[in-house]
Amino acid sequence: MICFSTERFDSPEYRSMESPFLTGLGLAAPAGLNAYIPLLTLAIADRVSDSVNLEQPYSFLSSTWGILIILFLLTIEIVVDKIPGFDHANDLLQSTVRPAAGAVLLMAVTHEQDVINPVVALLLGLGTAGAVHAVKTVSRPAVTVSTGGMGNPVVSMIEDGVAILASILAILVPILAVLMFVVLALFVFWSYRNVRRLVPKTRPTRGAGT
Repeated sequence: MICFSTERFDSPEYRSMESPFLTGLGLAAPAGLNAYIPLLTLAIADRVSDSVNLEQPYSFLSSTWGILIILFLLTIEIVVDKIPGFDHANDLLQSTVRPAAGAVLLMAVTHEQDVINPVVALLLGLGTAGAVHAVKTVSRPAVTVSTGGMGNPVVSMIEDGVAILASILAILVPILAVLMFVVLALFVFWSYRNVRRLVPKTRPTRGAGT
């Protein structure tokens, strides 16, 4: 008979490994919606909280110049993402930035305690943020078509709110951030399927003489 003990999972050592990993995942996911909100959240947390300690080379994020650069890029992202047409172009430009931000976030949080291999953290961060970004990039055009572009700013503001909430939860209560994004992923998938049904299907028109 194989006996399974939970003592190892209740140990302080295991929890100290689990928390940074969940925090990293919780930050990487909203990076797929907006790369700069979780980066700014992590940078501020490193400045004001003892629970976050970014080491080199990631400590640049919480430096004065690092925060100013993130704020500048965040301002551009927030404005452009509210404009129909420009938001689609921005999503294409962010196709490398958002997954890269997810990778940096997961690697930065797990770097200090050497929780997981950096290459694994890189791949997980890329995949997590990249998956969320892919859903956003595919679903936004459907919102544009079905609402004539009027729904884009509203959806964008909701995404920003979700990214802010998830980033804060990732620092304070990591497991809630991860669970929230699982539920959100299911909701977005369901919403996307229903939005596509609302989009009128266009058919090619034939010439007058045919």
